[in-house]
Amino acid sequence: MKPSAREAFRLTPDGPAAVDPRDRPIGPRDKASAAGELAGLGERIDALQDALHAEAAGGGTRAVLVVLQGMDTSGKGGVVEHVGGLVNPAWLRVASFGRPTEEELSHDFLWRVRRQLPPPGRLGFFDRSHYEDVLVVRVDSLVPEDVWRPRYEQITAFEAELGRNGVTVLKCMLHISPDEQRERLLARLDDPQKVWKYNPGDVDARAKWPAYQEAYAEALQRTDSDAAPWYVIPADRKWYRNWAVASLLAETLTELDPKFPPAKVDVEAERARIETTRPV
Repeated sequence: MKPSAREAFRLTPDGPAAVDPRDRPIGPRDKASAAGELAGLGERIDALQDALHAEAAGGGTRAVLVVLQGMDTSGKGGVVEHVGGLVNPAWLRVASFGRPTEEELSHDFLWRVRRQLPPPGRLGFFDRSHYEDVLVVRVDSLVPEDVWRPRYEQITAFEAELGRNGVTVLKCMLHISPDEQRERLLARLDDPQKVWKYNPGDVDARAKWPAYQEAYAEALQRTDSDAAPWYVIPADRKWYRNWAVASLLAETLTELDPKFPPAKVDVEAERARIETTRPV
């Protein structure tokens, strides 16, 4: 039996460094095959998301949150577009976390995250997340170590709380190689329709690549749990990255098995009313 996506991409004790960013451990071998499979996954995800929304309308409390982390150009926005775009946008909530505002800095680091959680019945995507507070703040020494290090336990407790409250957390590290990042940064400069996305700060972060890899490795290992596991997605191939995250989401929704609520009306009586009622 072939392994599931959750088995194939689950973080191992060897950490993200053990994963080849160009690997394809399971699934399609080329872009065309991936496109066909993604379409099928989209139909499955959309149907399950519809059921999750209907379940919430009937009083259910469950939701799904996809957390996307990765170095610049790893494709967080691309996943939101290509995987989040598979479902009805009305039932989708997307949040992006950049540099904290003054108001956000006046609160606990999880305050701004809690405000963006998907409500019952919704599918949420975080483009960056609360993990910035143990990644960039660590690498750039924005706060002392005795401030950011306790956050591993705070994050684990927070995600366990989400699980108890019905929010299933799906955490994906989009694992890109420095060579691929270089090509994508250069491509942004060469494309008039993408150059606006170019941020010189991405090159500053690139210069700290080893420090970021160390920070990612510890963050993932310290916050991986059965309640909120980490998955490491080979992200050098965009088409494979999108397929992998979609597969994880499809498996997660399938396991949740959301149900449409029963009718709140007498179906046959309402059918008769429709048949006999004529507009005046």
